[in-house]
Amino acid sequence: MADLLWDDVSCFFDPDLMGSLPDVRVPNASVEDWQAILDLVVERGWKCQYSEGETVLAVPRAEAVLGRPADAECPELRVWPTADVLAIFRFGADDEVDFDVDLRELQGQERLDVFCDFLRRIGRRLGKPVLMDPEGDYGHPVLGFDVETDRVVLLAEPPVR
Repeated sequence: MADLLWDDVSCFFDPDLMGSLPDVRVPNASVEDWQAILDLVVERGWKCQYSEGETVLAVPRAEAVLGRPADAECPELRVWPTADVLAIFRFGADDEVDFDVDLRELQGQERLDVFCDFLRRIGRRLGKPVLMDPEGDYGHPVLGFDVETDRVVLLAEPPVR
């Protein structure tokens, strides 16, 4: 059974309401958590591309990426859990895993299921919540992976229309 039903959550995937690039995050993370995500990407066989600026490189170890000088360009890892869904991880800090998704790619039940599976796999691997905040509204998650229930759940009430 699906974690979330499209008809119940479609408002949270409306780019006009939420912004097209909501922030997805794992708070209270560590370098080890970042490495666990890099390992998960490899284990799952998800297509990925690591880059620093315009230069595409082999995926390094998390400690190497997060140990870069503060004034260095922020590296990113693009991960495709499926051909049509992209998550872009940005290595801005070692204490929070941060990535973006494009809500325009997450329309309908099938894509929602892919997204929930992606969040669930990350959350299970880390044993931590994975939260989605509206674009520009950090700290106010609308949905996320809940460790205790082992599923993606709503964390906010849908807006009244």
